[in-house]
Amino acid sequence: MSNPRNGDTKPPCLPRNGLVKIPTQPNGLGSASITKGTPAVKNRLCQPSSVPAILSPALAHRSDLPIPSLASPLSLATLAGVSSPPGASLVGLNTSEGSEQPSPERLPGSPLERQLAVDEKILNRLFWYFSACEKCVLAQVCKAWRRVLYQPKFWVGLTPVLHTKELYNVLPGGEKEFVSLQGFAVRGFDGFCLVGVSDLDICEFIDNYPLSKKGVKSMSLKRSTITDAGLEVMLEQMQGVVRLELSGCNDFTEAGLWSSLNARITALSVSDCINVADDAIAAISQLLPNLTELNLQAYHVTDTALAYFTAKQGYTTHTLRLNSCWEITNHGVVNMVHSLPNLSVLSLSGCSKVTDDGVELVAENLRKLRSLDLSWCPRITDMALEYIACDLHKLEELVLDRCVRITDTGLSYLSTMSSLRSLYLRWCCQVQDFGLKHLLSMSSLRLLSLAGCPLLTTTGLSGLVQLQELEELELTNCPGATPELFKYFSQHLPCCMVIE
Repeated sequence: MSNPRNGDTKPPCLPRNGLVKIPTQPNGLGSASITKGTPAVKNRLCQPSSVPAILSPALAHRSDLPIPSLASPLSLATLAGVSSPPGASLVGLNTSEGSEQPSPERLPGSPLERQLAVDEKILNRLFWYFSACEKCVLAQVCKAWRRVLYQPKFWVGLTPVLHTKELYNVLPGGEKEFVSLQGFAVRGFDGFCLVGVSDLDICEFIDNYPLSKKGVKSMSLKRSTITDAGLEVMLEQMQGVVRLELSGCNDFTEAGLWSSLNARITALSVSDCINVADDAIAAISQLLPNLTELNLQAYHVTDTALAYFTAKQGYTTHTLRLNSCWEITNHGVVNMVHSLPNLSVLSLSGCSKVTDDGVELVAENLRKLRSLDLSWCPRITDMALEYIACDLHKLEELVLDRCVRITDTGLSYLSTMSSLRSLYLRWCCQVQDFGLKHLLSMSSLRLLSLAGCPLLTTTGLSGLVQLQELEELELTNCPGATPELFKYFSQHLPCCMVIE
């Protein structure tokens, strides 16, 4: 997709609270990935934005100095008359303080133009309009720009992702030297994602990152070989960590959790770790009294584990995501609703043994729920939706993706929910045009996903223009979504982003 103004390729998306890929070796501008959000959100983040007219008329009307935009990562470099090196790294692991960079006196143009090009007040406003990838390039134009861009305010919400091979430089003699992380410290990064690291890599990171002891609040380890000893050292040394993620780490055991977890941790995510079972939940419940959020994907966790939570977690924990916990049944739901009565976010995605009776327990006991995810629960029927509509009056988001037994009758129950803002019905293969008619009265609805619903026709979908407050509509892989329909939506739902 290209920018309609100049035909340039669109820049990488700027993630919201997402992950930014950071290569250490020069290999182009790098890439950025979005870790959460609907496709509509991702598309919106890629939309070009005009830069405010804060440049002088002399610069604004120079044909050889185009006004920068998000569509041109190097446009500010062009403004300064300097081309960014093609091998620039994304965040600047290899940026050298001593590298040759142009001074204001060497820039082309009049003295006034040169002064404007390094005016910190202008740059502080202008740099907000660039993505993370573009900022990394712009920071290498000159020291003045780097000084402005290296302010922590420009990097809030971004998490650097470092792979183990990117943590070391190979010296001429073949020895490995840990890279300098000073550039990250200057920008004040308080969270990191380390991929494929070992215990030794963790120790090197702690020794080389100045903020590791107190300043790092969030740590994510993915596909790593960290052991119980490494986990214990990391949490003992990095005393500022309050958010911890362990994904695909198969070398630590439940004993490591018992010896490592600290009461300061408030958010914990554990997924695809083969040694995590019921005893791990016991450690979490007893050692983390201040836990507010728990994300768990563990195939061997059973109903018993959900009875381990204490009264302290029941008071503090507001988010629980149990994804693909195949062994959990309605009995586990009973334990969960009594142990954690204050939940506002609950996901039972992929908990395939949970039935309508389990949803009834949720609806009757968790009245504070604002978000409920029942995707990939094949035993859920229309009856569950009736329970939800009757009791969950504060619910704002409902995810029913791949609930293949949901029919138009279930949608008629949901139509009475005045608080519901987001409804996901991806691949609900029994939903038909008649069911959509029930949704037309839901004036609170802002996001609706019907991706992959095979029975919806163009006629039924066209009726959605009555939802004038709709902001996002996803119709990916929907046979009834035709080019003529999208044109119709563009005319009658001008404020709605339609995902084709």
